[in-house]
Formats: sequence, structure tokens, C-alpha cells
Amino acid sequence: MTLQDRDKRALGILGGALLLFLIYWIATSSSSSSGTAKAAAAPVDTIDRAEKRLAFLRATAATLDGKEAVLKQASGELAVREKGLIPGDTPEQAQAQLLQVIRRVARQQNPPLEIRQVELAQPHTYGDAYGQVTVSTTIECRIEDVVNFMASLSEQPEIVATDEVRFGTPRIKEKTMPVRLTISGIVARRLLPEKVVKKGLTEF
Repeated sequence: MTLQDRDKRALGILGGALLLFLIYWIATSSSSSSGTAKAAAAPVDTIDRAEKRLAFLRATAATLDGKEAVLKQASGELAVREKGLIPGDTPEQAQAQLLQVIRRVARQQNPPLEIRQVELAQPHTYGDAYGQVTVSTTIECRIEDVVNFMASLSEQPEIVATDEVRFGTPRIKEKTMPVRLTISGIVARRLLPEKVVKKGLTEF
């Protein structure tokens, strides 16, 4: 073996070693770059998810605020409406209060109207949350007086309404006629006896 051959062999070994080193360097560089990219992407992904969660929480909070506002408004309207319930601890007391309302409105008419006869009906349920008491009265007046009287009743702060109107035989000379009015008022359901409530639920 000559010196020239030995040099050629050394160069060949060195070239192979350089090739192996180059392959190893490329592989490790690619792996390192990939790890760095993932490490850099992680915080970005975390921030993006946090922003989305924050937006979701804000939307949820806005929805809850809206529902609370609607509930508050409905509760306020219900409280105002229930101020018009006929007061009393029993149906009889509520009917007496309703009769007072009727007499009060009758006295305010021009000319004042006189309540001549009074009939009390049995209370019953009104929907699923209230009760209803009813009073029938008889007055004698002109037709326009009846219209004004019913209009005045509907303007009262109490929740009352005319259920039925019956006209009797007119008095031609006096230009009046007997009128029977059936008037109802809304009361708290707790005033009604349990059997009335159960009957109302069955019918409803």
C-alpha cells in the first residue's frame, strides 16, 4: 500500500463521516424548530381560548341581566295590578268591600243613584291564581245614568267589572226603569274555601 492510497482511503472515511454528521444536524435542527414552533403556538392558542371564554361569559352575563330586568318589570307590574284586589280576610268581607265600592260610585253620579236591592252570589275561582266575588244590585234610573255608572265603575282603582245588566219595565212618566246589575271583583285566592278552589280546578 503506497502513501497515495492511504490518503485516498482517509479522504473517503472523512467524507462519509461528514455526510453522517450533516444528516444528524439536519434531523436535530428540524426537531428543535418543530418544538420551538409548538412552544410559541401554545401561548397564542391559550390567549385565543381565553378571549373566546371571556366573550361567552360576557354574553351570558348580558342575558342574565336581561332576564332579571324582565322579571323585575313583571314583578312590578304584578304588584301594581294586585293593589286593585278587593281586600278582606273572608269572601263575605270581600263582598262587603265590593258593595262599598258600588255604593261609593253610585253616590258620585249626577244625580246620585240609590241601591235598592242587594244579592250576594257564591265566590268562585278566577283563573288559577285569584278568586272572584259577585254582588247583584238593583237601581232605578234613566238609561244614560246606567251607562255613566258602568263607565265610572271601570275607572275605579279596584279591579271590578259589570258581568250582567238586566232592564225591567220602564216607567214612561218618570222616564226611568229598574236595572239589575251583576258586578264582580277580583280577590286573593287564599280567601276562597278549599272546596271552592278544588271545584274550580276541576272545572278549569
